[in-house]
Amino acid sequence: MTSSPPAGAGSWDGNSWNGNGNAGAPPAPATGDRPRTGFGLFGPRHQRHTLSVEQLDTLALPIGDDGVVVGVDADGQPAVLGVNRPTPYDMVLIGGLWTAQVLALRAAATGARVAVETGRAQAWAQLVQAVGGGQSGMTVHDVGRVPPQGASAGGPVLVVRDCGMRPPRGRVASAPWQSVLTLLPYLSPVAPRLMRQARLVGVQRVSPDEAAEIGRVIGLPRGEWESLPTLADGVTLWCTDRDRQYVMTRATDAEIGLLGNARRMD
Repeated sequence: MTSSPPAGAGSWDGNSWNGNGNAGAPPAPATGDRPRTGFGLFGPRHQRHTLSVEQLDTLALPIGDDGVVVGVDADGQPAVLGVNRPTPYDMVLIGGLWTAQVLALRAAATGARVAVETGRAQAWAQLVQAVGGGQSGMTVHDVGRVPPQGASAGGPVLVVRDCGMRPPRGRVASAPWQSVLTLLPYLSPVAPRLMRQARLVGVQRVSPDEAAEIGRVIGLPRGEWESLPTLADGVTLWCTDRDRQYVMTRATDAEIGLLGNARRMD
């Protein structure tokens, strides 16, 4: 709702008052001494802040992806994995328990609830104690016994399936705001199917024969699958349909105190 200026007050062109009345000054309040609501105070006038086309290249904003920092890339820059997503997201990690536990710990630190499906609950006990159990932390379940998690935008969930070489089909699948990470210690007969279904595949050090099969399944260039048997502890090659990136996961002092140093074997 707008009102016209009083008679003789002139008009406002966006920068100054023109016409009759006191030049360059706003009109007197419409009713008594009360200012007109919605207009506020008139401050000093400044030139607009503008950038030329040439100056745009100098403008940079420190904005990164939202997610879990899984390590650093070859240039030493943070590598971020978006675990909490509004669409179903399946991941497969052919690697060690240490890396899976670091990912679970960091996902919990972002506010996600972590549900672990495993046949070796004792290997996760210390981590659960550190994170805390219940609906706001990390829970451990026997294989095939993960209950519905009720994931939502306000309560995202990461399900970690640590079920050995031949994980059965899970009762709890990926869903909006519920990602699933399946850990395989080595390449197994079910691995090709899981890799083809996954949106993201992580591969750590494997044997030359396993490397060749992984390269065939997910279409790695020869130079990349030949490098897999030489990867150091803590290094993972993360692959999507379009991108591939080597990432070194570096544990913090707190993570080393809890999980020890990076290792491929457990």
